[in-house]
Amino acid sequence: MKKNKLKIKNWKLKIGDFRRGMTYVELIVVLGIFAVMSSIVMYNYVEFQAKVDIKNLASDIALKIVEAQKSSLSGNLPPDYYSTGGYLPDWKPSYGVHFDASNQKNFVYFADKYPDNTYNLTTDSWGDTITINQNAYISGVQCGDLSVVDIVFRRPDSRAQMTCDAQITVSSPRSASTATITIYSSGRIQVN
Repeated sequence: MKKNKLKIKNWKLKIGDFRRGMTYVELIVVLGIFAVMSSIVMYNYVEFQAKVDIKNLASDIALKIVEAQKSSLSGNLPPDYYSTGGYLPDWKPSYGVHFDASNQKNFVYFADKYPDNTYNLTTDSWGDTITINQNAYISGVQCGDLSVVDIVFRRPDSRAQMTCDAQITVSSPRSASTATITIYSSGRIQVN
């Protein structure tokens, strides 16, 4: 008489053949997950890039204002000082930045030839027009009710010569986000 041995197979723990590849269902699931993740990243990239452009432009504008402040305090002479003449004999370097709300893609860094604390295209012989090439623009300029702001620094004072605290708003057409640069009459510059 033969003894029948009871053979128990555990189908749940059966290890399959490792030489098999991916099934079509697995491939479609992986590609679907990849497509969803890629579309989320690409959709958010435009918004992220717009915010970066806004922050970069706000920082560039603030740095140009700080450059005007430092140039006036250090006594730097404008590039045309010796070549054009016409500066007052006791002239001390005064530098400033001119913003106009109607001009969203430009602002002017200038030397105030006749210290009247304003930018005059005809009398201020040296001015550097800075063109904004980024996907952001100056969306607002405010100083009280004024839409034109001249921020001038005169030696030896580091305070800004302007009628009131100024706010410059930077925006992008691709985002609802904005950045605000506030220039206080004390000379402090704040970027939000």
